[in-house]
Amino acid sequence: MNVRCVPALVLTAAVLVLGPATTAAGTAGDQVARWNMNESPGSRSMSDSSGHGLRGTVGGEVQTGVRIDGATGFRFPRLAPDTPPTHPGHLAVVLDRAALNPGDRDYAVTIRLRTTYQFGNVIQKGQATVSGGNFKMQIPNGILQCIFRGSGGTLVAQSTRRLNDGQWHTARCERSGAGVSLEVDGTVMARRPGWTGWISNSWPLTIGGKSSCDQIHVGCDYYAGDIDYVEIDSY
Repeated sequence: MNVRCVPALVLTAAVLVLGPATTAAGTAGDQVARWNMNESPGSRSMSDSSGHGLRGTVGGEVQTGVRIDGATGFRFPRLAPDTPPTHPGHLAVVLDRAALNPGDRDYAVTIRLRTTYQFGNVIQKGQATVSGGNFKMQIPNGILQCIFRGSGGTLVAQSTRRLNDGQWHTARCERSGAGVSLEVDGTVMARRPGWTGWISNSWPLTIGGKSSCDQIHVGCDYYAGDIDYVEIDSY
């Protein structure tokens, strides 16, 4: 992660980590989008099975149609952190739509991922300093973090163990009126109580890193690993 960005996160957002729990973070409500990532090799589009038409484009550096341990997904190759040039082809991108902004709704992002690396932004809409707030999931040092930043502040929940073990993990990053929580493989690992407030920006949703970066002053934080699917729900 770019060293110029990390201090701001540390200063503005406390992280609360819980021991293993058995209660789920919440139940799915209205499905906003679901990208199954089952496209064939070489595909440059990402279909949305929710019926809402939130299709995405897939950069030329993203490998599609990859079979891994019984799943078909996208592979994001490793790139050296904070090393120019930028690689916009490393991203899957969905253009801004109102439904992709949490607003003041309860909101959850679920992703099934697999990695052996310890760096990168997995999914996000907006960036740390943009107007309107943002949300993202990132995996520094193999620890998965769920982050929501809104008009009321920033809340972060993170996994209690490293997830870069080469195994598939399903993670649900949820913002509700009660706070922010992170569930991994059916177990709530962390909760952060509070209310982040309104979140709405005009940025695209990106999978695999940042859309606005130069690898000098702003690192692109490219994710390295595999993703089976992404689902967004509001309720």
